[in-house]
Amino acid sequence: MTQTIAIVTGAAGDIGRAIAERLADEHDVIFMVDIDLAAAEKAARALGPTARFVAHGADVTSQTSVAEMARQAALLGSVRTLINNAGAARAVSLHDTTPEIWRMDNALNLEAAFLCFRAVEDLLEASKGSVINIASVNGMNVFGHPAYSAAKAGLLHFTKLVAVEYGKLGIRSNAVAPGTVRTQAWEARAAANPNVFEEARRWYPLQRVVDPKDVANAVAFLAGPQAGAITGVCLPVDCGLTAGQAELARTFTQSEHY
Repeated sequence: MTQTIAIVTGAAGDIGRAIAERLADEHDVIFMVDIDLAAAEKAARALGPTARFVAHGADVTSQTSVAEMARQAALLGSVRTLINNAGAARAVSLHDTTPEIWRMDNALNLEAAFLCFRAVEDLLEASKGSVINIASVNGMNVFGHPAYSAAKAGLLHFTKLVAVEYGKLGIRSNAVAPGTVRTQAWEARAAANPNVFEEARRWYPLQRVVDPKDVANAVAFLAGPQAGAITGVCLPVDCGLTAGQAELARTFTQSEHY
């Protein structure tokens, strides 16, 4: 019987690793892709046997590297799921965003998803599989990091483009938009400022930030059979951030005069 494969880019990071672990429940092999092969190998070893968690080094902004990634994944079995998770944010403000940063952020957060999808689209058509793009609430509203945010907004539109054009081929395309996720980067901030999570959670209706497993669970749902009729959507996993802020709502309510 042919093995089912899920490709996860940016797999060495906290979110990528959580997604890889969760998708192993429904896939035979998780192809863990990262530009840092050593980090990907370490993450794969921590998750399980090398036959199930396969590390692969690739630069997802390179068409040549992505083509080799697709070739290697296809050798393992039937590629059923592509998770475009690799991403990074650089300059916080538009004023501090250089043309180089703008191009780099768009290459990694938007163009890479296009390259990866095009490299495996025939494989996904054969398996009637799906692609899930890890976007961000930054692509839905303005929260800083302008180049990253613009790229993520483009990624949401790209998600719909794939859903509309490739739906007739049986390919589903969806996105997950996390809010603040408690990753190692945020833990480092917490070490410098112990109140960082306390300061952040006041903006979230659930009064907490997102855990990588929250993102992984949403991805697993969209990749699974229960979401068989769902395509072209963006699922925020943000503890209610994009629904509105209670503190801001109370401020407006208290300032109203009738």
